Amino acid sequence: MAPDKSLILVLNSGSSSLKFAVQDVARREPLLSGLAERLGGTEPVVTFKDAQGKRAQPLAAADHGAALDAVLAELAARGWIDGLAAIGHRVVHGGERFTGAALITPEVIAGIEACNMLAPLHNPPALLGIRVALARLPGIPQAAVFDTAFHQTMPAEAYFYALPMAQYRDWGVRRYGFHGTSHRFVARETVAMLGLDPADHGLVTAHLGNGASATAVQDGHCVDTSMGMTPLEGLVMGTRTGDIDAGAVMYMMRAEGLGVDEMDTMLNKHSGLLGLSELSNDCRELEAAAADGHAGAKLALEVFAHRLARTIGALAMGLRRLDVVVFTGGIGENSSRVREMTLARLRPFGMALDSAANERMIRGAGGVITVAGATPCAAVVATNEEWMIACDTAEVARRAAGTLVEAS
Repeated sequence: MAPDKSLILVLNSGSSSLKFAVQDVARREPLLSGLAERLGGTEPVVTFKDAQGKRAQPLAAADHGAALDAVLAELAARGWIDGLAAIGHRVVHGGERFTGAALITPEVIAGIEACNMLAPLHNPPALLGIRVALARLPGIPQAAVFDTAFHQTMPAEAYFYALPMAQYRDWGVRRYGFHGTSHRFVARETVAMLGLDPADHGLVTAHLGNGASATAVQDGHCVDTSMGMTPLEGLVMGTRTGDIDAGAVMYMMRAEGLGVDEMDTMLNKHSGLLGLSELSNDCRELEAAAADGHAGAKLALEVFAHRLARTIGALAMGLRRLDVVVFTGGIGENSSRVREMTLARLRPFGMALDSAANERMIRGAGGVITVAGATPCAAVVATNEEWMIACDTAEVARRAAGTLVEAS
């Protein structure tokens, strides 16, 4: 049994899923994690994962309430309900209202609702998860941890679009950035791992997965990032196009007679690695296919690496100096090929790949992958967003209740 009042339940609510983790902030690995999926559909199921393995079970109903009930029943069976100190919710968009994690109150819920238009696919499911959790566990402190919060330190020149200012004043059209929890965790870990000065360092962190973004971090603070008002801008992603000429979008809409929703679907769900390769959005499948001579897979990987290197170079210009390029996320942590392809395109920075080290850095292994002594260097650091959310939530609960929940 875990220590009394030391557990944080982390929830990430999607439109048809509920991802969860039970964290003791004194340790990095979750005690329990899992995913409830096919919510709103047929045959909903929840999967639990712990040190002993995985176990799946059907849900009583295909909704978020039934999913959370199943999670809480599992916690009760393990004797952990009384050990819950707080619940942390991942919320994608906090706009300009939230610069850090916040205790969930009616005012905070209203603030998240006000950002719904900025993240219509993400914020409403998060609010649903929050309301369900509040109904099930009303006496436990709950916190919202925002993907956008870390990027609120960007200077105005980095977040403004060159649009009529009325678009910003009336509708909040500006660059916000995402994956902030991951970028913040990885930046902090890199500084500790390499013994950098916390008050004097420059990093570019690249969170690479089905969604991908890169961020310039100066002295622990975000100064620029690749994603914009939505998670569509920036790098090539699994199914998202990333940067594209707005004129090209209008041209395609006129040429094919596409409506806004159809164009939205193309850019977000049928583009990126999937659109380029005409094969898959999975980097592992594309690497295997490219090795077998599949031209589309090879092109997709080349475009991905080219855009990433170009973005890293651009972001570095916002730093006093570049100390480290950091790879993280599913692709960043596990694809030695993508890292090699990217660093080959960053030759002007003087980084030389250590091939043996690069091949070793997979499945959670972290460290420098360039030749010793090179500055800047490149490194791999495994991200841990759930633990970071748990730590933020513990701090919010501590401030709210005056209780001590220690994080290592």
